[in-house]
Amino acid sequence: MKKCYSITVYLLFLGINFFNAQISEINFLNRDYDYGIQPNNIQANDLLDVYVAWRNTFVASCNDGRFRVKFDTPSQTVSEGIGYGMLLAAYANDKELLDGLWLYYKDFSNANGVMNWKIEDCSNVIGQNGATDAELDAAIALIVAEKRWGNSGAIHYQNDAKALIAAIKDHEVESGTYVLKPGDAWGGSANTNPSYFTTGYFRVFGEYTNDQVFWNAVASKCYDIIDANLSKNNAVYNLVSDWSEADGDYSTQVSWAYDEGKSYYYDAARTPWRIAIDYLWYGNSRALSYTELCNDFVTAQGGFDQIYPGYNQAGVAIRTDYKDPTFTGAYSTAGMASTDLNFVNDGYEELKNQPTTAYFGATLRAIYMFVLSGNAYNPLEPVLSVDKPETDTPSFKAYPNPVLNDLFVNFKFSKPRTINLFSLKGTKLSTKTSQSSEMKLDMSHLSSGVYFLNVDNKNYKIVKL
Repeated sequence: MKKCYSITVYLLFLGINFFNAQISEINFLNRDYDYGIQPNNIQANDLLDVYVAWRNTFVASCNDGRFRVKFDTPSQTVSEGIGYGMLLAAYANDKELLDGLWLYYKDFSNANGVMNWKIEDCSNVIGQNGATDAELDAAIALIVAEKRWGNSGAIHYQNDAKALIAAIKDHEVESGTYVLKPGDAWGGSANTNPSYFTTGYFRVFGEYTNDQVFWNAVASKCYDIIDANLSKNNAVYNLVSDWSEADGDYSTQVSWAYDEGKSYYYDAARTPWRIAIDYLWYGNSRALSYTELCNDFVTAQGGFDQIYPGYNQAGVAIRTDYKDPTFTGAYSTAGMASTDLNFVNDGYEELKNQPTTAYFGATLRAIYMFVLSGNAYNPLEPVLSVDKPETDTPSFKAYPNPVLNDLFVNFKFSKPRTINLFSLKGTKLSTKTSQSSEMKLDMSHLSSGVYFLNVDNKNYKIVKL
């Protein structure tokens, strides 16, 4: 049976200030995927730490509840960053941020219904037309939002998600070929970007809009392009080029790109993560084949700590003087398709140990950690309501929660009973037996984090400050 449990961190009690926003909780569901394995060396506060650091560093407030994500030039925002931010906010249960980013997205959308790709601060469009990866991530985030929060608020997530998916279909998939374009105003068979090929998303779009034939064809075409690109250019392992024609040849339309788009560089670096999603959600065999190439490459390099930022398609490193989680983390997510837990743990540990203050690397690092921890699940699968795993009313009260020193457990009725305290990893930390109506547990010696109180064979979350 697939486990599904939620971890809630009460930010007001922890004293975290998100621009004085009225945020009461961040919720991580930490779900198992249908396929693949997840690392078991994730610490209790890893997700909270990376999300808080990302949000406080890169999110800026505009007027009327709008938020934006700071780009490399902090006064600017790109649509890609809005899509990334919406993914993180949706999966973290940060409704205020998700709504604010989506409102910003819509404020700067063009006549095709997709966001213009670059904005100056909160006011001026400085880069016209859409970037398809932004639309893909934003659409999935809206579906996650609908499943978590419903459609009764100011934003009807379902309507907006379906409208955005329709815009992608009409303007960002080449008519008659199923080739994913890099934007609504350019590209197609003569130029596409393999790092946008989130084939698992397309299967979700098909189910969500009852349009499976179309979207499955788009997914299949993506794999055809990847295979052709690797074959035609004698690429080793998984090293697709940043840009490609649909037949696998190098594109002639991106002379401005690094190496004219012929290398596995900062665009292509995201491809392992994009394809891994299709395996984790659907167990797709072509996704598995690609992730296995990724894992073979990591092994051939000597491990995740030997992954460097960029390679030509023959496998020669472009730079070896620094490391970047943009590359390491994408390979770590692909590692989840392996059968070696130690390999997956190594990928997570290396990613965790590569913090960065750069917009691109820091944002993707957070997304990759969400994936590895089970917080990038298929939104069409059943989701627990936020922090309500129990349907009946507990026969006791545990307080204070969050707790600093002593936790008191007060029962409605006195009878012999045993309560156990477990760590997040399932290690039993203490057992207390009594027949009185109140028990006291000393938690002063425990580290800050999330614990589970087991009472009457049911688990209840306790947050230790």
